[in-house]
Amino acid sequence: MKPLLHRTADAIRRRDTEGDRVPAYGAQMWQQVLKLLLNLPLGIVGFVFTVTLLSVGLALSVTVIGLPLLALGLTGCRRLGTPARSRARAAGAEVGEPEPLSVRRPGLTGWVIASLTDGLGWRSALHHVLLLPWGVLSFALTLVCLIVGWPVLPWVVAFQTAVDRMLTESLLAPTALAARVRELEDDRGTVVDTAAADLRRIERDLHDGAQARLVALAMDLGLAKEKLTDEPTPDTVEAAARMVGAAHGEVKLALQELRDLARGIHPAVLTDRGLDAALSAVAARCTVPGGVKVHVDLRGADGAVERPDSAVEGIAYFTVSELLTNVSKHSGARSATVDLWRAEDRLMLLVQDDGKGGAAPYPGSGLGGLAERIRAVDGVFLVESPHGGPTTVTIELPWHTRAARRA
Repeated sequence: MKPLLHRTADAIRRRDTEGDRVPAYGAQMWQQVLKLLLNLPLGIVGFVFTVTLLSVGLALSVTVIGLPLLALGLTGCRRLGTPARSRARAAGAEVGEPEPLSVRRPGLTGWVIASLTDGLGWRSALHHVLLLPWGVLSFALTLVCLIVGWPVLPWVVAFQTAVDRMLTESLLAPTALAARVRELEDDRGTVVDTAAADLRRIERDLHDGAQARLVALAMDLGLAKEKLTDEPTPDTVEAAARMVGAAHGEVKLALQELRDLARGIHPAVLTDRGLDAALSAVAARCTVPGGVKVHVDLRGADGAVERPDSAVEGIAYFTVSELLTNVSKHSGARSATVDLWRAEDRLMLLVQDDGKGGAAPYPGSGLGGLAERIRAVDGVFLVESPHGGPTTVTIELPWHTRAARRA
């Protein structure tokens, strides 16, 4: 869904350009004339279909076939709206195609319930009923102007086209709520996929790393125990000591891998000391030659330092961690900076490097995954990375999550 700021700007530009343009005789006007003349036959078809099926369905609603027939009529009304939406888009209206009917229960009963509770189906039925009187009026006005009203024809056609578009946008277009629900469902799928991928990564790291080392450690200690108990000679004691020493080294490596894994889940420094200390620790581990400078300012309007929700802190931490990892591995940068500050109820992040540039959040890439995670919490993720550099990543996150605001 296009952001509100962009939609408003587009509407203003369209209003300005259309307001300054004087209607004229041309190909576009004659196309609009044809569409207005077609309103009458289309209105007759839609009216007859809608009134017939809905009235019969309502009349027979006390029988077993009444509600399925009514659901069939609403589904048909939904389908009949497709040509009208196409015509409106051809005239310049921003009318998207709705999502398919959402059937939550299997079988005929689920389909009937979904159809009867489909808001778009009922709005489409209203559109088809209203299209007949409007089709008669627009057909008559257009025909009269074609015959005797040539001086005012462009203005009459422009006015009727605007009304036509208004009817389509208000009754046949997906509502803002439906678009928002679709966006949230997509975001939920992204979050679920990301969580599943993280769980698989943790399982793989445990299986291939610490678990394998602990198994080898148990085997070495078992062999050392056998040598000490079965053959307690100086040679076996020395061999057992070597095995214990090797096992001690394995313990250290296993502990380090477990610490790294725990840091990847949620670092203790983030919980205890917040983003300033946690991001400084991440920057210290970054292998950029010139180092990474970190500046954090989380003061509120009263000057007191505050912390965002823990979930937002975690997203900010892991996002910066992955961005700095990309800087180390792929950018060829000599230095980088991380700026983090509060802007009213938003947490702002700015990560910059002086590398070769060319980074883009295309689907399937690391940056693309970060962008999906940020958008899943109503955030903004922008990448500016021309070839030759520098690269600037701007991130905007809510200060509080929805769950915290409800609480």
